[in-house]
Parts: sequence; C-alpha cells; structure tokens
Amino acid sequence: MSHHPVVLSRPARAGTAVVLALALGTLGPAAADVTARDQRGGVRAALNDLVKGGEFPGALAAVRERDGRGRDYTAGTGDLATRAKVPVNGRVRVASNTKTFTATVVLQLAGEGLVELDAPVERYLPHVVRGNGNDGRLITVRQLLQHTSGMPEHGKAVTGTFFETRHRYFEPRELVDLALTQKPRFAPGKGWSYSNTGYVLLGLLVQKVTGRPVGEEITKRIITPLRLADTYWPGAGEQRIRGAHPHAYKSRTGEPGGEPVDVSEMDPSRGWAAGQLVSTPRDVNRFLSALLGGELLKPAMLEQMKRTVPVPGASPGWGYGLGLTRIPLSCGGLAWGHSGDVGGYSTRDGVTENGRAATVTATAESLTAHGDQRLDAALDTALCSGG
Repeated sequence: MSHHPVVLSRPARAGTAVVLALALGTLGPAAADVTARDQRGGVRAALNDLVKGGEFPGALAAVRERDGRGRDYTAGTGDLATRAKVPVNGRVRVASNTKTFTATVVLQLAGEGLVELDAPVERYLPHVVRGNGNDGRLITVRQLLQHTSGMPEHGKAVTGTFFETRHRYFEPRELVDLALTQKPRFAPGKGWSYSNTGYVLLGLLVQKVTGRPVGEEITKRIITPLRLADTYWPGAGEQRIRGAHPHAYKSRTGEPGGEPVDVSEMDPSRGWAAGQLVSTPRDVNRFLSALLGGELLKPAMLEQMKRTVPVPGASPGWGYGLGLTRIPLSCGGLAWGHSGDVGGYSTRDGVTENGRAATVTATAESLTAHGDQRLDAALDTALCSGG
C-alpha cells in the first residue's frame, strides 16, 4: 500500500485494491528537495534517482513538445536475469491510465447523444447494480466517471494474494458481483472514493450502448485514429506483453528489500476497463496531447471532463474530473493526466496547458513513501525542466 496521505485505489496489487497516490500536491520538504534536485539535473537525473536506490530496477520516460518533437530516456536494468538494458519507449502495462481512455469513449458517446451523463446507470445496465445497499437507480454515469458514486472496490473482495491470483482470469460481471458483496462507501454524490469497479461498470455501459466490446471501441475510436502503434487492448487470456518491454518486478514479501519477482507475465483482466491497456510513454503522450488538444472530444465534452471535484486530503489545486486529474506543477501552471500502478509497473503522466506532455514509468511498484515521491517528482521534472 502507498504511504502517501492522499491515495486513490488502483487495480490489482497483492490481491486487493491498490492505492494510486496523487502526491505532488501533498509532498513534504524531503520530496520538495527531490523535485528541486531533479529539475537542476533534468529528466535523465530524475530517472537515475529512481533506480539508484534499488527500489526500481529500471525506468523509462518520454517528453513530447507541442510541435510533436520528442525525447526518450531510460535508466537502470530492463531484465534482472539477463542484465539487458531498458528498451527505449518500451511497452508497459499502463494500469489506471486506461481510465482516461474509457472515459474518453463514454464522453464521445455522450457527445453523440447515446449516453446522458446525469442519467442513472440503471438506464443502461438494468438490474446490474443491486445488492447490499448498492443501487444503480441512484448512481449516475457522471458519478462513476468522477468516483463520487460510492461504489465499493472489487479488489477488496478477491481472495488470495497477488502471487496466488496473478494468472487468474476474471469476467467483468464477476468483478461487479465481487464489489456488490460489500456495502457502498457512501450515498451516491455524498463523497469521493476512487473505484475501479465504477470503471468496470462504465466498460459494460459502453458495450451495452454500442453492442461491441469495450476494447474494440477504444481501439476504433482512439488507438487507430491517433496511430498509437504500440498501444493495444490485450485479448482474453493474453498474459504476455507483446514486443520490446522492460520486465516488471514485485517484492515477494511485499516489503522493501524483498526478493524481486518477475511479474511481467500476468492476466490483466482484474483491471479490465479500469486498467488493462498496454502502451508506451510516447503513445501515452500522443493520446494526452490529442485529448487535451481537442482532437477526440467535442468542446462541450472536454469542458465536462475538466470540471473537477476536490480530492479529500489533497493540497489546493488538485482535483479529479471525468477520468482526468488536475495536477498543479512546481514551476507554476497545471497539467492534466492520470497515474497507474499494477503488476510491477508504476506510470505517471500529464500534459501542461502549454502543450508539453511527459510520461514516466518505473518497473516496480513503490513500497516506500520516498519512492512514490521520486516518481511524482520525476514527472514534475519532465513537465517543468528543459531537458
């Protein structure tokens, strides 16, 4: 679990819901020192800082300017067994960054008049959300997108550790049913709590409205038009990552210094529409640049996406929109992006209001607060520094 005071649940870690920290707005003096040092040394120094302590075997990043020019960075080791280098722009599981893709498709459907954001989920998924006080007649599509629905987290109802369940395949409805064994976190619209299950429901909604698989809709509406050649939706049962990729690691004990286990091969179905995509730093940058640049959504829908609500406990400036996070930067101004951690990959990304995009991935999930701070500081550096 993350040690940050502000956390958002992430899919599939150690057999339970994982936490995704939005930490740049809540960093203490030590993290501020990390950010300042990284900006003096640039992005390469930030990645070296990630790997030198041994918590992250490898790291990779890409920075994209408004005009499309870009730079790639790597540090550390891509495979502890062979000592191979981290592949430039290697493929990784981007975990909860999938939510921004899913939300984009939902908002496209809303722009086409096929989905109403303030309609109850029941309209699109009749009788699906029922049980233990959970009621789809009271939850709106917008609340699912913004994590204000109160839906419980399916990961908390999965029996077994990550290592015991990493090769298990889950059907989406099974994930929903697991969540419904628990009571709501709060009444719909009366709080904020990150819910992967909410995005599983949004995937089911996309399928019901379009009559096609959600992965196909993400591919047809986003991946193919933007020519994201290294981004794909894994097929049912597909556990290996296609093409060049750095290996991912988790501590067998779940504690810092534990034996690193290669977990690159795993079934990503527990994340599904909340966290299943495979992509690269360059492709994530291209996606975020297109999204915030107005290439994927009608202006009214992009405006809806950027309307944020406060994240409880976060510092001023932080907020969560519809599948999009508002990120204050140390150099002033804002970035819009997301984060994701699953199966040994931790990714942070954003695009500034000036059009600079950056994505940073480390090849292990952080087990310490300092590790999380260094990840967040590396993204801040990539968005703020000159190189």
